[in-house]
Amino acid sequence: MAYTNQRTAYGETLLSLAKENKDIVVLDADLCGSTMGKMTEQALPEQHVEMGIAEANMASVAGGLARVGKIPFANSFAVFSAGRAYDQIRQSISIGKLNVKICGSSAGVSDFGDGATHQSVDDIAYMRVIPNMTVIVPADPNEVVGATKYMAENQGPMYMRVNRNDYPNVTEEGAPFKIGVPTVMREGTDVVVFACGIMVGKALEAAEKVADKISVKVVNVSTIKPMNKELICELAKDCKGVVTAEEHSVIGGLGGAIAEALCKECKPIEFVGVNDTFGSSAHSYNDILEYLGLTPEHIANAIELIYNL
Repeated sequence: MAYTNQRTAYGETLLSLAKENKDIVVLDADLCGSTMGKMTEQALPEQHVEMGIAEANMASVAGGLARVGKIPFANSFAVFSAGRAYDQIRQSISIGKLNVKICGSSAGVSDFGDGATHQSVDDIAYMRVIPNMTVIVPADPNEVVGATKYMAENQGPMYMRVNRNDYPNVTEEGAPFKIGVPTVMREGTDVVVFACGIMVGKALEAAEKVADKISVKVVNVSTIKPMNKELICELAKDCKGVVTAEEHSVIGGLGGAIAEALCKECKPIEFVGVNDTFGSSAHSYNDILEYLGLTPEHIANAIELIYNL
């Protein structure tokens, strides 16, 4: 089934997995109606735990469940699941390499109506810096399905960031999710754009905008950590320069990870992301993306800047 919303893809896939595996336990912190944990709560109440507004406690309980062989999926808005529970994730989950899966829902600025307090422009940085943590940013609903299955079937602490809004798929339905492997979405020779999440689709739009004068390679980096640095270098090797695009701060996220991978290649890099600021309330998702400079036009401008160096 092709989904148009990452949250729905996550909720239905997780429920399907929970029906097959009774060790899967879904935890929510008073937001199951939004994270789509409600699907498991309604169909399999014995495999769902409502923790209330207590994200740190939810992370600790998830660690305890993992200790006794369960596969806990802990859900909340990304700004809370990564931020409020950071110490518990670090101390009680990641140090022990426990098999806990964390879903950061309504990630980035996709909760456009609730403003800065509910928008996560820093969660990738939080999670990426923790040893033993895998960080996944699916490009679209199709990748959410594959990534959720991967998380359930593989060991270790993992964090996945999920968008709130509907938007088109850019990846193939049913394709297996491969951890740590960037995927070339469009071939090109002049400039390479490394993107994640919703920005993959916007990078493809940007590449089309400048196609008459610049050949642009677009790469979907759906795993921020672990990252195959050798492959990143190979993909950038013959291009004049690099652009990164993410719905996250330019500090500590995808852009930082790509710069670390390419530090010995001496490639010029332009970073398209949130420029060291909080989000804001907006009338629509597109409004906040425009306000923060997260559009195909902004990516196209960065491509042209790199090309003309």
